[in-house]
Amino acid sequence: MGPPVHPRLTFALAIIEGLAILAYAFSGFIEARKHRLDAVGTFLVALATAFGGGTVRDVLLQRRPFYWVEHETYVLVIFVLSLFAPFVLRMASRVFNERALLIADAIGLGLFSISGTSIALDTGMPAFIAVMMGVVTGVFGGIIRDVVCNEMPLLLRDSRPYATCAFVGCWFYLLLDHLQLDPVYSVIAASAFILIARLVTFKLNVRLPH
Repeated sequence: MGPPVHPRLTFALAIIEGLAILAYAFSGFIEARKHRLDAVGTFLVALATAFGGGTVRDVLLQRRPFYWVEHETYVLVIFVLSLFAPFVLRMASRVFNERALLIADAIGLGLFSISGTSIALDTGMPAFIAVMMGVVTGVFGGIIRDVVCNEMPLLLRDSRPYATCAFVGCWFYLLLDHLQLDPVYSVIAASAFILIARLVTFKLNVRLPH
C-alpha cells in the first residue's frame, strides 16, 4: 500500500520543505564537524538530522515508502555535500552567520511540524495525535542527531521553548483548517507562527519553568 496523497502541500511548499531538509542537514554537518567525524560519519549524522523526525512519523503512521526513500534526490544531495562538508561549511560560514542559521532552523521546525500534522490528518488521525505527529516530525531529527553524537539532546538541556512552539503552532494550524481557510495559506500562516514564536522566545530568552 503506497503513502496517502498529501493534498495540503502544493509543489511550491514541497520546494520549501526541500530547503528545510537541507537546512537541517547543514546543522548535522556542523555537529559532525564539532566531533571531527569523517565523510561517512558526517553523512549519517546529516541524514539522521534531516529525515529522523519524518522517519519516526512514518513508522508510527505505518507509511511506506519512507519519505527519504520516496525522495531519493535529497539523499543523493546530502551524500555529495557530505563528501565536501568541510569546504561547504567554510563557504556557508562566509554567507550565513549564527543568526541566519537560527532562522533556517526555525523555518525547518515550522514547516516540518505543520507538514507532519497535515500528513497525519490525511491518514485520518484525531486532532491530538496529528499534533503530536507534527511535533515529532519537527524535533526528532535533532534528538537523533544529538544521541548519535553522544550528547544529551538540546531539547532536554535547553529550557527555551522549542517543541512548545511547534505544539502551539500545530494547534493553530488545526484551527485554521477547521475554519476552512485555503490549505496553502493555513500551512504558511501556521509555519510562520512557529517561526516567529521560536525567534521571539529565543531573542527574549524566555525559559520554561523547571
